Amino acid sequence: MKGFFEIVPNKERRDEIVIELENNGGKYKRGKGSQKQATVLVMAESITVKPTKKYRHKTNKKVRYIKMKLLCDLSKESTNVQVEQAIDSKVSAITDGANNYNDLAKNLTDHKAVVIKDKKETLKILPWVHIAISNAKRLLLDVHHSIGEEYLQSYLDEFCYKFNRKYFNSVFDRVLTNSVSMKWEANV
Repeated sequence: MKGFFEIVPNKERRDEIVIELENNGGKYKRGKGSQKQATVLVMAESITVKPTKKYRHKTNKKVRYIKMKLLCDLSKESTNVQVEQAIDSKVSAITDGANNYNDLAKNLTDHKAVVIKDKKETLKILPWVHIAISNAKRLLLDVHHSIGEEYLQSYLDEFCYKFNRKYFNSVFDRVLTNSVSMKWEANV
């Protein structure tokens, strides 16, 4: 699924935007093609869990890992390149009904495209993608206020790194475990 993050364009892009604004009557585009937004491909690995009585209002999927990649455009080619690099071909994927996901069936075992008509349905179909997007946007707005286009991928990588390790124990325990279990090889 894709998300749109507000950015501050770099210097080269600003010159292009000035020309576009002059041709558009001084107004920014709205929606997908906005000059103020960057397109990000968001992928979430989730597993289905049995809902409990205590948490029956929550989603029946548990997230394992997420990945966010900045896209240069909304074409099928750029989406396919990112998916091929990030996802194993043996998995199944559920996406929204956008046209740039049409060719994913060629690269994956199973691909299900769901057209989402109602906002309430989004949390049932792709819950963790939307949660990850909203959490990342909130973090970026709270901490950084505005982000340059050239730095967005680094901030998204940091967010994904922290999100993917939220179930880990303390950092000290992880470092200690990794250092003890590391096998050294002598290069003689």
